[in-house]
Formats: sequence, C-alpha cells, structure tokens
Amino acid sequence: MASTGERLQQLDDIERDIASSMHSAGQAILELSRDKSTAKTVEAQTSGFLKTLQSVENGLTKQISYLTQVSTGQPHEGSSYGAQKDLLMAYHRLQHVRSRLNEMDRTRNEIQLRQQLSGHVQRPGDMK
Repeated sequence: MASTGERLQQLDDIERDIASSMHSAGQAILELSRDKSTAKTVEAQTSGFLKTLQSVENGLTKQISYLTQVSTGQPHEGSSYGAQKDLLMAYHRLQHVRSRLNEMDRTRNEIQLRQQLSGHVQRPGDMK
C-alpha cells in the first residue's frame, strides 16, 4: 500500500530513469559518431539504455494500472475514493427524497386548503 508521497517519489524515480536512459542513448550515439568508436563502450551504453528503459516501462505500467483502478472506482489499496463516491451518491438520493417529500407535502396542503375553502373538510379519521 503506497501513500501519495511514495507514489510521487516513484514518479520522481521514473523521471530520473528517463533522463538516465536518454543520457545513455546520447553517449552511445556519440561513441558511434567517433572515428574510432569502440564496440565495448557502445554495447555498455546501449545495455544501460535498454536496462533503464525496461525499468521506466515497468514503473509507468504500475502507475497507469493504479490510476486505472482509481478512475474506475474499483477498490484498491489505500484509497477512499469508492467510499467517497458511495457517500456522495447517497447524499444525492437523500436530497432527491427530501425534495419529493416536500413536493408531496405542498400538494397535500394545497388539497386541504381547497377542501377547507369549498367547505368539504375531510379529516384523516373521517370516512364519507
């Protein structure tokens, strides 16, 4: 379970790895551009580039997977997003029920007022 700070640190590490892989690629190209390039140096720089690139790919895949879970509302470690979403939806349903009850109460009051004005008052226990 990684906290937000840990996730940010992981992203920072990925960013450093990207810079490192670009440096390795640049060094390999620089070595190839020389008149007397050594295969050993080019191989070492290329190997470093590929290794770091694999690390970047793995790290980004993990981050994207986490973000996919968060954005789809699936439960995942250390997040309260699902619970917050459920609470918000329950609050909206509560507001809707209150609105409908208030509307029904206004309608009942209007009907009672009309009945009183017309002289046909019917009390809840009366049956006509």
